Amino acid sequence: MSLNALNTATAGLQVTQAAIGLVSQNVANAGSAGYVKRVLTPVAQLGNSGVATGTITRTLDAVSLKQLRLETAGASYTGLTAKVQGQLDALYGNPGSASALDGVMNGFTQALQGLTSDPTSAASRASAVSAARTVATTISGIANGVQTLRTGLEAQLGSDVTSASTLLSQIAALNTKVVGATGNSSGDTRVAELLDQRDQAINTLSHYLDVQVSEQHDGSVTLLTASGATLVDHGAAASLAFDGRGALNAAVQYTTDPDTRGVGTVTATTPAGARIDLIATGAIRSGSIAAAVSLRDDTLVQAQRQLDDLASGLSRAISDRPATGTAASANGLAGFDIDLTGLQAGNAVTLGVRNAAGAGRNLILMPTNGAAPNPIDPALTDDPTALVVPIDISGGPSTFAGKIGAALGAGFTVSATPNGAAGAVRLLTDPATLALTGASASVTVPTGAADTQTGSGPLALFVDGGNGNAVFTGSFEGGSHLTGFSQRLAVNPAVIADTTALVTYAAGTESGDTARPRFLTDALTGRTLTFSAGSGIGGVSAPRSATVIGFAQSVIDARGAASAEAQQLDEGQSIALSSAQSRFGQESGVSVDEEMSKLIQLQTAYSANARVLTAARDMLDTLLRL
Repeated sequence: MSLNALNTATAGLQVTQAAIGLVSQNVANAGSAGYVKRVLTPVAQLGNSGVATGTITRTLDAVSLKQLRLETAGASYTGLTAKVQGQLDALYGNPGSASALDGVMNGFTQALQGLTSDPTSAASRASAVSAARTVATTISGIANGVQTLRTGLEAQLGSDVTSASTLLSQIAALNTKVVGATGNSSGDTRVAELLDQRDQAINTLSHYLDVQVSEQHDGSVTLLTASGATLVDHGAAASLAFDGRGALNAAVQYTTDPDTRGVGTVTATTPAGARIDLIATGAIRSGSIAAAVSLRDDTLVQAQRQLDDLASGLSRAISDRPATGTAASANGLAGFDIDLTGLQAGNAVTLGVRNAAGAGRNLILMPTNGAAPNPIDPALTDDPTALVVPIDISGGPSTFAGKIGAALGAGFTVSATPNGAAGAVRLLTDPATLALTGASASVTVPTGAADTQTGSGPLALFVDGGNGNAVFTGSFEGGSHLTGFSQRLAVNPAVIADTTALVTYAAGTESGDTARPRFLTDALTGRTLTFSAGSGIGGVSAPRSATVIGFAQSVIDARGAASAEAQQLDEGQSIALSSAQSRFGQESGVSVDEEMSKLIQLQTAYSANARVLTAARDMLDTLLRL
């Protein structure tokens, strides 16, 4: 009996000592990143011989861990989005300040109003030119800042993808170690350490991209993307790569076609050698990588488009004359007469049409001298839902009617307007089958930067500084001239050299004539233009009608609202992440108070086992003395 008690007490001391050691380990690692609390589960030994140490397990809650990873990826996404949206908003300046975009636009308007009041004043003319140059410099500076942000995101993507690929390799290696350590004589402590390391690696990976974790029967885990692509399977990991392009500009964007893609993409190469474009397949939906891609390819591209549209509107509001169709009919057909005299490449002619079923759509006739791409992407026009029809105007105004008729084909009757100007055309259809509902165009009047005496108000005050100071017409010759125009926006050197061009619109114009100054002022504040749906101002499905000043204010308001919304989303996500961390910590973390309470219980158990051992020893001594 005493021998049995001796064995039982010894086993109890061993188990208690192991439990005390585990408490010590828990306390020492309280607060350590990735450490999960361990517990010892004693088991009864056969033959009534006491207890055994049993197994050491981690108090891990799989649900809270999954939620933690989900919120971690979300917080990384919203955090980077809020940061870049704030940086983008800062480029426009503090609204209301003289140096902000709205401030310089208002300053330009005021300078033109001052010129209208005193066109004979050299100081007023110089002030107007100076204000125009400030507008051009401000807009181009913001656009350059947008591309700097895109370039920074391109670099961050390269860094994040490299880090994520390294983590995938580490997780695969830990899988191998976990499988090898499970069931070995090294015990459960080593396995728990490896599991902690693996979980921490997956948690870190969640900062970069969202992954789905599936535990396997052998102790390893499989990692999948949201679209189902396998990143880690047992001891094998996919390698991630990013083919960064360095400095970006407005012309380079993401496409799924490798031949036309101008920015980097994320590819995963599986152990079998298959390559998957994770951006094209939508495999990454959260984390910093997804945020960087969205910002680089969507948010900042749209910001660039807004600036390009603003620069285009600013230039063409001053340089163009509006051409609006007047109702016409003949031989049972109906349509419009429109004067396209002076039409230049890029001066889009918009025709509204409605079929017999009542469905309406726009046709955009895009003038070209033969160097424009065919087809022309409607997303680069004012209306992304329109059908763009290129028309060759290289033959001059006398060929307009024939070229337009040939381009439109059956169903349209196109001819020169009777008794009209050289470039005036008549467009007719049978309203019973296809009705014309409108015809309009914006015709650039100056034929070159030096053409300052146009005989009317229009003036090439702003030019394409990156294209030989050419007059901006919206041309597609050699590619879209709209793309990146905000970075190339400049004031006409001819106007800088001779500020009287702000007043003198024809030979013999009196120095005090206010016609052109009034035209310039009204062009900014009174003339309603059509801005592209691609800018996202007022929606992405329809063009936006506004004055140049009104559109500029809408852009500023949209940027401020987007930044504020991103900040609010990030704050909400930060709260969600904090809650997930707290829940995981409560269920899987170490509570020092709880461990101290457990230690007191173990001390009591240790003392009790020691007393049993002492009593058994005394009994044996008594037997030996008999």
